[in-house]
Amino acid sequence: MKIYTKQGDAGQTSLFGGIRTEKNDPRIEAYGTIDELNSVLGTVISHQPSETGLEILNDIQQTLFIVGADLATPEDKKERIERVGKSEIKKLENRIDELEKHLPALKSFILPGGTAVGSHLHLARTVCRRAERAIVSCKQQKPVSDNLLIYVNRLSDLLFVMARYENYQAGETETPWIPAGKK
Repeated sequence: MKIYTKQGDAGQTSLFGGIRTEKNDPRIEAYGTIDELNSVLGTVISHQPSETGLEILNDIQQTLFIVGADLATPEDKKERIERVGKSEIKKLENRIDELEKHLPALKSFILPGGTAVGSHLHLARTVCRRAERAIVSCKQQKPVSDNLLIYVNRLSDLLFVMARYENYQAGETETPWIPAGKK
């Protein structure tokens, strides 16, 4: 199979179900940002997270392909695809709760950073938030599953907790944000 099809040379692409749309369509922007997030998570993995982190990240990467397919398939299409549901959301919530058991309570905002794994997880969190905004923009114009938005919102929370967890496991101290008036 050739990697290039020349089908997108005029600035259009196909959604699942065959509908042609412009490459800057909100739906394409949303799943493109999910793809970017998945790539950032690949970078996190390349920095060798903890065994727990690696297991979680591998699972998230698999699920992000489902998120992308869900976004690429209009809800009114009868295509048989997997869609993100409440069980995937609950899984993220359970992981957040489990990781937080190992962390000191937050007393202030913290600055993104730390180890290579931790800082890249903070970067992944910001890309995830951008994906969330893209999904909201898409949802304002086209039907999108509520579960997608909830999943991505919860995922950004998990990525924040994972950044803290990975830094804590590595013995990296978090840097608190100090408001200008208190320096």
